[in-house]
Amino acid sequence: MKKTQQAPVAKNDYIDVVFEDLTHDGAGVAKVDGYPIFVPNGLPGEKAKIKVVKVNKGYAFGRLDETYEKSEFRVDIPLAFAHKYGGCQIQHISYEGQLKFKENQVRQVLARIGKLEDVKVHPILGMEDPWHYRNKAQVPVGEKDGRLIAGFFKQRSHEIVDTNESLIQHPAINEAIQTVKELANELHIPTYNEETHKGVLRHIMARYGKQTEELMVVLITRTAELPHKEKLIKEITERLPKVKSIVHNVNSKKTNVIMGEKTNVLWGNEVIYDYIGDIKFAISALSFYQVNPDQTRVLYGKALEYAGLTGEESVIDAYCGIGTISLFLAQKAKKVFGVEVVPEAIEDARRNAELNGIANAEFAVGEAEAVIPEWYKQGNKADVLVVDPPRKGCDEALLRTIIEMRPEKVVYVSCNPATLARDLRILEDGGYKTLEVQPVDMFPQTTHVEAVALIELNVTQ
Repeated sequence: MKKTQQAPVAKNDYIDVVFEDLTHDGAGVAKVDGYPIFVPNGLPGEKAKIKVVKVNKGYAFGRLDETYEKSEFRVDIPLAFAHKYGGCQIQHISYEGQLKFKENQVRQVLARIGKLEDVKVHPILGMEDPWHYRNKAQVPVGEKDGRLIAGFFKQRSHEIVDTNESLIQHPAINEAIQTVKELANELHIPTYNEETHKGVLRHIMARYGKQTEELMVVLITRTAELPHKEKLIKEITERLPKVKSIVHNVNSKKTNVIMGEKTNVLWGNEVIYDYIGDIKFAISALSFYQVNPDQTRVLYGKALEYAGLTGEESVIDAYCGIGTISLFLAQKAKKVFGVEVVPEAIEDARRNAELNGIANAEFAVGEAEAVIPEWYKQGNKADVLVVDPPRKGCDEALLRTIIEMRPEKVVYVSCNPATLARDLRILEDGGYKTLEVQPVDMFPQTTHVEAVALIELNVTQ
């Protein structure tokens, strides 16, 4: 009988290591006799002492105890923000280092998962100012020492860290959240308790149109009744001059889902507006809208460039959402067909097309893997097919349909390099060739990275 190999470390060991790499979620990777140990806050090249906190058969987890030699990419961050809450996993890495990490991540997964070592990967497109870029926040509300608190959940817990400012939220968002928090305290509005399922205020949401400077405040409660409603409206509108919409959403269920099914406008408009490039978007409380519009313009501009439209093409946009890419493409295409499984998103897409006077974009509700094959049977063969799937990547049925339809060009917009690499391998095996990939940093200070891939039919096959 084969003897099970013992891990070379034990729980509570203190050991000296050199970090060799970063995981996809930003943890440092050290190895002892080839055995990997994952340590949050460790950076490649650093020599450090770590404490082993958990041991598994093939890997362990550690905690950084002392750093002997620091990486050139390590930066000091304000103590108030140092790893208190989830989200900003790599804010301890300089922005130059973050871009290098993300670009390398795209290259590595393309080679490892997709077997695409020779594909041209361009230098990542980053931001000039990688702070205060988010145009939306939804923060949980709780109580501590008799006072209402609101902020972010502590990493790997449901403990709320009371936060007055987030370094990645737009200042207008920070101001709105802080103002509502202060008002709720002044008016003694009861906070929701997720254990007892009692109380009123569950979350505070704020949305901001960076180009229009329009602000929306959303109050999410357990109860249909909102205490001191009139006083709240009066004070919010007086203290936040940019507010154009105040919305009340009711979520009476015992759930982790933030938004409930019932939404009504308390004051002002149902929507606020913003622009990405020249396209105007109406944004409701429930709308999906990119949280970094500046980099969205960069990302979708690259997708439009890769599509290479001349005005004669028929384009299909799978996973079209509220029509963001579709409307960009429609400016240069003969006709764009968008498909999305969420009915509300399609309603937004149609409204946004009308808002911009775009008549050559048509939208359908349904799963891309079901609708597009039906279009194909009806003779709607796309010259260019654009996909922008969720993190799980494209459905296998959709990939098979693409290979069967054989559009001349596929543009793949990805929010997960691993599933991008997997799907590119399938398309390559089906007769396509990946020409180039452009990484884009949509979410500085986090581990997330987006990329756009240009894929064409392989005429040599």
